[in-house]
Amino acid sequence: MPDASLPLIPVADLRVGHYVLLDLGWMEHPFPRNQFRLTSQRQIEIIRALGLTRVRIDPARSDLEALEAPAPPGADRRPADTPAAEASIPRTSPDPRAQALAEQRRSLQRCERQYHEGARRYRALQEAVERDPRAAAAEAHTLVGSLLADIDAQGTSAIRLLGDVQGDRGAQHAMNVTVLALLLGRAMGLSADEQTALGLAAFVHDIGKVRLPDVVRYKDDAFTATQLKVYQQHVEHGVTLAQAMALAPAVVQAIAQHHEAADGSGFPWGCSGAEMSPAAHVLALINRYDGLCNPLNPARALTPHEALSRLFAMHKSCFDAKTLSTFIRMIGVYPPGSIVQLSDGRFAQVQAVNAARPLKPRVLVHDSRTPRSEALLLDLQDTPDLSIQRSLRPDQLPRAALDYLEPRPRYCYFFERALRPEGEAREAAA
Repeated sequence: MPDASLPLIPVADLRVGHYVLLDLGWMEHPFPRNQFRLTSQRQIEIIRALGLTRVRIDPARSDLEALEAPAPPGADRRPADTPAAEASIPRTSPDPRAQALAEQRRSLQRCERQYHEGARRYRALQEAVERDPRAAAAEAHTLVGSLLADIDAQGTSAIRLLGDVQGDRGAQHAMNVTVLALLLGRAMGLSADEQTALGLAAFVHDIGKVRLPDVVRYKDDAFTATQLKVYQQHVEHGVTLAQAMALAPAVVQAIAQHHEAADGSGFPWGCSGAEMSPAAHVLALINRYDGLCNPLNPARALTPHEALSRLFAMHKSCFDAKTLSTFIRMIGVYPPGSIVQLSDGRFAQVQAVNAARPLKPRVLVHDSRTPRSEALLLDLQDTPDLSIQRSLRPDQLPRAALDYLEPRPRYCYFFERALRPEGEAREAAA
């Protein structure tokens, strides 16, 4: 952690030569180290894009010569931030496209930073749950409370696809299930207490796996009958640990039932739909969806569109009808991560879905004239003559489009504020 005695300065005041100390995890920024001397304006721009407002510096290790380089003979020595100096600098109108691209990057970086923080808390929870279950519970409460506060503050949220997220598989699954479960619980009108219970159950639903041997920790279709039986015991272990964490009975029940099914085909008890709690119905559905998109063997992964289609066409009886229909409306027929072809023939990847208009998501369009890093997402809400024609698997793309769109080996989700409020979206649809 950076020395708290060192000064914090606004990011806007950073200059080449400052020695900065970033109070971020190593996966939350692109630099090789957390502490370094700024050597270029580009590094400052990257720090600004991280969404930080203040950053800690070490004056003793800053290069004062670089910060206060002498002006050439005859030059005006007034500081560059004085009103007179500012007045002498030609003003140019901001580039709307550059501003939109910068905000697009900032939004994605905020989502990725919060996602990584959640994954960090899950790993901390795993490490603490056996020796200090109350501390593990505190990690879960903090994470879920923070997510719910952000969702409430945003009003209408959009579900967005994250970049190529690296890290622990179990933590990623916990975050995916928690984010989608909270959004679905809100869409179904659950009360504040019910949303909290759902979020806690979603975050720790697989905590019982800490007691499983590594070889059976993640379900594999090649399991023997004995291995499958051991794997299924993670539910019982999870209930025991949840009780040790002093989680509420509603949370424990949802954990106990997260592998049950509405038609009685689930495990460990074969409950029917009427015996399952609303939180358990949500958790069972989201858990299965993420399992189809992100299986142990990536070669067996379904695209988000395929996963949703399979849940509806082949496993419809396994899920509560209202929960499934609300989920489809929320995440869209083409969930984030889906590869699609537009009505004008271009190929694209769905990046974000606003539940108010699920058939009009934001997409990254293959455009050989624009570098991928500089591509603005196309909001299909603003293009009434353009629509999604069909969904594709990545291996159906032309090579150029495949290289440009870069389909991810894993699908990771977070939420952000919708570009326009739900009411405005409805007016646009009228």
